[in-house]
Amino acid sequence: MPRAELEKFEQAESEEVQRQILERFAQDLPVTNRTVTGSIRYCEKCQHIKPDRAHHCSVCRECVLKMDHHCPWVNNCVAFTNYKFFILFLGYALLYCLFVAFTTLSYFISFWKGDLQGIGRFHILFLFFVAIMFAVSLVSLFCYHCYLVLRNRSTLEAFRAPIFRTGADKDGFSLGKYNNFQEVFGDNRKMWFLPVFTSLGDGLVFPVRAQHQPSSYNSMGSTQTSLGDGVTFPQRCVDEDTDTLLGTRQRWVEEAELDSPPFSSHHS
Repeated sequence: MPRAELEKFEQAESEEVQRQILERFAQDLPVTNRTVTGSIRYCEKCQHIKPDRAHHCSVCRECVLKMDHHCPWVNNCVAFTNYKFFILFLGYALLYCLFVAFTTLSYFISFWKGDLQGIGRFHILFLFFVAIMFAVSLVSLFCYHCYLVLRNRSTLEAFRAPIFRTGADKDGFSLGKYNNFQEVFGDNRKMWFLPVFTSLGDGLVFPVRAQHQPSSYNSMGSTQTSLGDGVTFPQRCVDEDTDTLLGTRQRWVEEAELDSPPFSSHHS
């Protein structure tokens, strides 16, 4: 928010006044998510309006686009820019653990029968059990995230349904299994299982189900990729060098205004 609007917001006498300031400032922004009280989502720590599906990470100390969770294993937030990579990482790791387990299975059987001698048999036994243990953990996590992809939910949204102007809806962003899959993995099948960023959209705006779309919600810029059935994604690159989401959003709005008519006030 501009400094003048931010000062008005901080000096507001009541929450209702703050809500009106946010509604007025965000009336031309493509935000559909709301708080439990029905107001625009605002991050007090980052001091900006949250884009849809964005959340503040207490570890990274910043708002993250389409945040899924903060993963200590990769020491980073799993979110819009790396969600595909995270799922591929789980899949690759699962295949590797299964490969190790199957290639050491014969040695484990020999050890069980007492045919395997030497101190090295304990190394084989340890390797086999570690591979099995990690494979069991990975298969459950991998399958769960595949389920989330097909339902177009994040881990946070699975625990708490996103709220729209019409109320909470856990399937508010679901566009059908195939479209949901393409939103994460892209529309180029040759690139689906390669560690290359191919996710659709820009992380700021996401198509929603028909009942959550205002009547004017049909175009978000002049360059789009269609998934059929009227589902479109704005094809804008994410500036990963941007320090704040506000700066990214301001540039997006400026570009969108050049490409298409401004959004209706129904987005407030």
